[in-house]
Amino acid sequence: MPIAPALLEDWLRERYFTTTYDISSSGVENYTVDEVLSLAHTTAASLGDIVFRDSHSLGGEPLRAALADRHRTDPDSVIATQGSSEAVYLVMHALLKPGDEVVVQAPAYHALVEVAASLGCRIVPWTMRTEHGVVTNHDELLSLIGPHTAMAVVNFPHNPTGATVTEDQQTAIIDACAQHGTWLAWDNAFQHLVYDREPLPEPTHRYPRAISFGTLSKAYGLPGLRVGWALAAPEVLAGCVRRRDYTSLALSPLVEAVATHAVRHADALLAPRLAQATANRAVLADWLTAHADRVRADLPAGGVTAFPELITVPDVTGFADRLDREHGVLVVPGHCFGAPRHIRLGFGGASEELTAGLDRLAALLPDPGPR
Repeated sequence: MPIAPALLEDWLRERYFTTTYDISSSGVENYTVDEVLSLAHTTAASLGDIVFRDSHSLGGEPLRAALADRHRTDPDSVIATQGSSEAVYLVMHALLKPGDEVVVQAPAYHALVEVAASLGCRIVPWTMRTEHGVVTNHDELLSLIGPHTAMAVVNFPHNPTGATVTEDQQTAIIDACAQHGTWLAWDNAFQHLVYDREPLPEPTHRYPRAISFGTLSKAYGLPGLRVGWALAAPEVLAGCVRRRDYTSLALSPLVEAVATHAVRHADALLAPRLAQATANRAVLADWLTAHADRVRADLPAGGVTAFPELITVPDVTGFADRLDREHGVLVVPGHCFGAPRHIRLGFGGASEELTAGLDRLAALLPDPGPR
């Protein structure tokens, strides 16, 4: 079956490179090569003896070992991929077939839905509701997971809303999947970007049919490396390799070397960006309060995106286009996530850029009018 257009990528494809104030992104501020190597207590000289030979189909041994140590698993349960999107693509192609029932979140990042749809799967959406950054209707998700559900796909903390679940809710989701032998695909890209709470436990430690996806693109500030991973049972990863033999084959050894440094020194990279995101989230909270008559949003509990509804804007996509073309401020219109009254706001970048972007956004918002 044909795969649906990736509306988010269509929107960002050119604007991402030409805008002045990017408050659209779902990741933190990007690091430079020198910054990564400095935080890893090494220099570019450490990369000089890399041989440009093909890497292993599952990823090079040092990177897989670093990821395994980081996530307290076995290297045989790790595949390193071209971003987490490739991991999602490979896993779904390995485990799903036409006609399978797949329960997904709404809204959701496109790859988590459309890859399964392109395989001819029957998509069952779960419309998520939240309050104070936490899901309030996880019971509705549990009711959708039944004996005919091949896979449940969730993303917590969530892109684009920043919502999450409690550890008890996570346990309930895992138990529902275990009851029916359902595969659980857990997008864990924002695991370590949480506020006023601990990161959720790694789901693959608790359920053998769970698959966890991660990436260096979001919390690590390294989207240009294009390194992601999946944690799963070795037999699942063997099926991924069969598909990878026809696509990317492997990662670059140079990319893997930088990624290994990043993972081995993850806390050094994560801590300053989490501190920056925490401060930016406070700026966002004040901004949302100040403009509550024109913007409605739940403050994120994790990640670096919010998904406010623009109450006074009749055409949000047109508004977002004008905001970029005339004012140099990039946001993502909600139609990219199936929610046309909303925009995705990213607050993980430079604080000055966030403040300038929010000021220009507020200036363009229509007044609510007389009550």
